[in-house]
Amino acid sequence: MNSAPQSKLFSGDTFFRLSLASCASLILLIVIGMVVVMTNNSWLSIKEFGIGFLYGTTWDPIKGQFGALPFIYGTIVSALLAVLIATPMSIAVAIFFVEQAPKSIARPMAFLVELLAAIPSVVYGLWAIFVLAPFLREYIYPPLQSSLGWLPFFSGSATGLGMLTGGIILAIMITPIITAVVRDVLEAVPMTQREAALALGATHWETTRIVLANASSGIAGAVILGLGRAIGETMAITMVIGNRPQISASLFEPGYTIASVIANEFTEATGELYISALIEMCLILFVVTFIVNALAKLLILSVGNKNTAAG
Repeated sequence: MNSAPQSKLFSGDTFFRLSLASCASLILLIVIGMVVVMTNNSWLSIKEFGIGFLYGTTWDPIKGQFGALPFIYGTIVSALLAVLIATPMSIAVAIFFVEQAPKSIARPMAFLVELLAAIPSVVYGLWAIFVLAPFLREYIYPPLQSSLGWLPFFSGSATGLGMLTGGIILAIMITPIITAVVRDVLEAVPMTQREAALALGATHWETTRIVLANASSGIAGAVILGLGRAIGETMAITMVIGNRPQISASLFEPGYTIASVIANEFTEATGELYISALIEMCLILFVVTFIVNALAKLLILSVGNKNTAAG
């Protein structure tokens, strides 16, 4: 009499479901474990500096004074510069692939653009040191400084290594990611909307505007996804941003990011407080990146749900 319930309990479907649930739970446990470990190892710094760690401007390991504000400033400014530069170009490329280019051209070009996202960041960094930074220093920054040098953003010495160069190399790195996601979002817009607009006499430009309006939340999600990548990028930005913990309005001046200071100083850190401060920086970067990516995912899902309801 008990054979039927036992066979259902130990059936293949149950085993399969439990295996998948275990894998999914393992990912969550790893994330929770990372947060717990980082919080525990940074507790010494949290107790020593409290909330002042976030707005402190002094980073002096010898004197045991640690403030994260120059690194938070460098991370935010370089990431915002990257997004400002990359977003228009990424959306334009995605529109060309989906709305204008013939399929025989769009597919191979889209494939090549997506491959650019897989190039290691150290390759971008080396290219930026030997090609991008000298080119900007010789041909772009001098005329920019001569015409707009009265603004604080373009004052100071333009050596080629600084916040603006860091933002540009980040923009180059996140453009393939934003382009790929925007292309997927545009392709998710039902073809019936394009056909309806064209049937009513709309031009291709007007039809594209309608498609962009329907995909706006997904495009915003793609941009925020690129922002999350720019915030967490380490090697390329470390090689060109100058690595000086300072807060300067000039985009030509060197800066420093959270990821860069962790990569540069963790192997040289001596003393429990020094190591604890660096781990607290890891915790700050983790929380910011997690929130940004979660927001991007929600926005991308919202456009999919809207199109499903419209269909």
